[in-house]
Amino acid sequence: MPLQAGIVGLPNVGKSTLFNALTSAKALAANYPFATKDPNVGIITVPDARLDKLNELVNPKSLVPTTIEIVDIAGLIKGASKGEGLGNQFLANIREVDAIIHVVRCFRDDNVVHVDGGVDPVRDKEVIDTELILKDIDSVEKRIDRLRKQAKTGKKEDAHAVTVAEGIMEHLNQGNPARSLQLEGDDAELLRDMMLLTAKPVLYVCNVDEASVNDGNQYTERFKEAVKSEPAEVIYISAAIEAEIAQMETIEERNEYLEMIGLHEPGVNRLIRATYKLLDLITYFTVGEKEVRAWTIRRGWKAPKAASVIHTDFEKGFIRAEVIKFDDWVKYGSEAAIKEVGKMGVEGKEYVVHDGDCMHFRFNV
Repeated sequence: MPLQAGIVGLPNVGKSTLFNALTSAKALAANYPFATKDPNVGIITVPDARLDKLNELVNPKSLVPTTIEIVDIAGLIKGASKGEGLGNQFLANIREVDAIIHVVRCFRDDNVVHVDGGVDPVRDKEVIDTELILKDIDSVEKRIDRLRKQAKTGKKEDAHAVTVAEGIMEHLNQGNPARSLQLEGDDAELLRDMMLLTAKPVLYVCNVDEASVNDGNQYTERFKEAVKSEPAEVIYISAAIEAEIAQMETIEERNEYLEMIGLHEPGVNRLIRATYKLLDLITYFTVGEKEVRAWTIRRGWKAPKAASVIHTDFEKGFIRAEVIKFDDWVKYGSEAAIKEVGKMGVEGKEYVVHDGDCMHFRFNV
């Protein structure tokens, strides 16, 4: 199953509007809570200037970008950890995704109701954090009970696991998300095995008005101050602007509009790239006259594992990988010229694929 990032937030913060701008899907974007009752899944293209450059150099018959999946999850309210509103459904949906795109409202508009009566992104974030932490506390309590029973056998590792789990519980009880814990080795593995909601990596998206899309506003400043200690990126996007851009039929129209409002590219492009980074993904390319294609892998994968995303036979029968760096493609302009200057590497099973590598796999099955 492809890696997924879930868009979360309180009702009416702009989640579905943003989702519609990201994807070709048309989720219901309405001015009332729970417009999205079932999670909408959209497959979105990852913008990559390197793919465009390879297309220009090689002029293949087809060009295939890489994609990621975005899930628009129902809005959450206070009490979700106890099943209030659509809480049980929300928490089940968020458990299934690999990372969280947390949208907070940072604009005033009397025509768009706020579920809690006023604009306060810090409060809104805390509402969701609290519900997720409460659910995690419930999960950790159950795990501690099981670990304590195991520890009665007298094994040191079981007793240590109890201590680690109790430390995780204390961290959560202080109102901290699990992702801010610094654990290593078996301790980190225990945390991963718990599959806690607040252990998932998060990207904060401040949904702002048009005037604040570049530099933010009073709401974004307060929000950034509140999350400065977290290992999380904060970006500004105007969902209203992105909705307008998504409806424009030509690139020329979009570019004219972007220039008029002082943007270099749609905000969703930045969001997609940030999400790709959040999921710890990188891209490698296969380059030929028939096709230039981008492939998604996890950072740190070795060549045989990277080859498996093309076909499992590539991993099973892996012999070697022929690797050309993207910068060398740009510098020398063709595969023949790259080979002539000896810039094509021949790598074995232990080669760790780098972002932007252009790969050709040799295999035998």
